[in-house]
Amino acid sequence: MLQALSPRLVFFGLALLALCAMLFAWFLEYQVGLNPCPLCMTQRVFVIAGGIVALLACLHNPSGWGRRVYGLLCAAIAAGGGAVAGRHVWLQHLPPDQVPACGPSLEYMLETLPFKDTLSMVLMGDGNCAETHWTLLGFSIPEQTLMLFVAILALNLWQTLRKT
Repeated sequence: MLQALSPRLVFFGLALLALCAMLFAWFLEYQVGLNPCPLCMTQRVFVIAGGIVALLACLHNPSGWGRRVYGLLCAAIAAGGGAVAGRHVWLQHLPPDQVPACGPSLEYMLETLPFKDTLSMVLMGDGNCAETHWTLLGFSIPEQTLMLFVAILALNLWQTLRKT
């Protein structure tokens, strides 16, 4: 059944999936009132980047090696996002006495620190990232996002390796 899907349709689906994920994130932020931590914001960047690349691939409609390049690029973005989400999940499952201290806000770090230092601090996460405020079906937001990145990675690897 999957072989019947055109590469363009798969890339369109990936772009649509990224849009839905971002709409859900914005709903949680602006309607539910859950403020994203630095790791959440980083995961959003990966979702948006993957969605943009998938949309470009859909519009370009490449074949052969072009489809593989787009597929690998989307897979690499999903792997990066999955690594950040995995770190976030790991922080959430640390014992309370091992959770890192809370740091300054992302806005403050961007205004006062060099970008390299800000990026390093964001990717490390802090105590704010270890809190679980909301779950769906027993999974925290970072756990759901990790599953999303794993699914996107698998779909892009299939897209890259398939014969069509």
